Amino acid sequence: MVEDAPRRQPTLDEVTELAGVSRSVASRAINNAPHVSRAKREAVERAVRRLGYVPNPTARALATRQTGAAALVVSGEDPSIFADPFFAQVIVGASAALEEADLHLMLCLAASDRSRKRVGELLRSKGADGAMLMALREDDPLARMVQEAEMPVVFGGRPVGTTPRWYVDVDNVGGAREATEYLISRGRTRVAAICGRLDTEVGRARYRGYRDAMLAADLGPFPPQEGDFTEPSGAAAMAALLANHPDVDGVFAANDNMGAGALRALREAGRLIPADVAVVGFDDLAVAQIADPPLTTVHQPIAALGREMARMLVALISGQDPTPLILPAHLVTRASA
Repeated sequence: MVEDAPRRQPTLDEVTELAGVSRSVASRAINNAPHVSRAKREAVERAVRRLGYVPNPTARALATRQTGAAALVVSGEDPSIFADPFFAQVIVGASAALEEADLHLMLCLAASDRSRKRVGELLRSKGADGAMLMALREDDPLARMVQEAEMPVVFGGRPVGTTPRWYVDVDNVGGAREATEYLISRGRTRVAAICGRLDTEVGRARYRGYRDAMLAADLGPFPPQEGDFTEPSGAAAMAALLANHPDVDGVFAANDNMGAGALRALREAGRLIPADVAVVGFDDLAVAQIADPPLTTVHQPIAALGREMARMLVALISGQDPTPLILPAHLVTRASA
């Protein structure tokens, strides 16, 4: 006798469709959360009975959250930072993952004493169900505030000098090493680095990757020429390198904005790219494709960084204990190298 196949469990989406309500309303009604009208609650209950729906523990835990929101906190002063292509992609990825869990995304800047105080109050008062922290600098007060937080916190990138319990990061060292090794493989022996801010772990990690590759090839690494991840700082750093090391024949820039600035400074100085100086960036932003010439760069999955941060936070909110995650990076070759 052939046994019957096991019956498929109905889904929350099927309950939602049958009850004629939104997914978030159905979730709150099933888990006895507040702010659901009597009519909608009864419609959901009828759909649950008819379908035989059984909620899973993760959905139940998410439905009992207090605020229905998660905060993305960036250590910075300029609100236009959220329009930066890097953070814009992070926001897109995080927002999509939070939407799947019916959580709203709150954006917070924290750099001034006043803004840090507000973020500290948010963390202590459970003003959100969880938070994601990015762009922390050395001795950043935000890192200490996390220790007093009354909510789950996920770091986007590791802070300087410590490894938090929950974080999502990119292989910054490996990506920078691959970029530098590529320049060396093209016959470049005087390769300099325009690094990011050295009071951030990403700035330090990418310089370490550059330095490791230079030492492995028995080449002397240049001292770090620091920028602040902006195009003007990349141009200024490149001009300083040309003044101090006119024989430089390769440059690793720790992000594409600074790489584009380096290209501009080289053109203004009359250097041919890549014949005289080859340049590699990091990020693979749109600016790398439209640069003159198009910029060889290290691709990092920026939207995935935001998405995985949000997924990790949702797991924490639902009572799980996720493991840290390092995302891969890989080289994309274009005309600048």
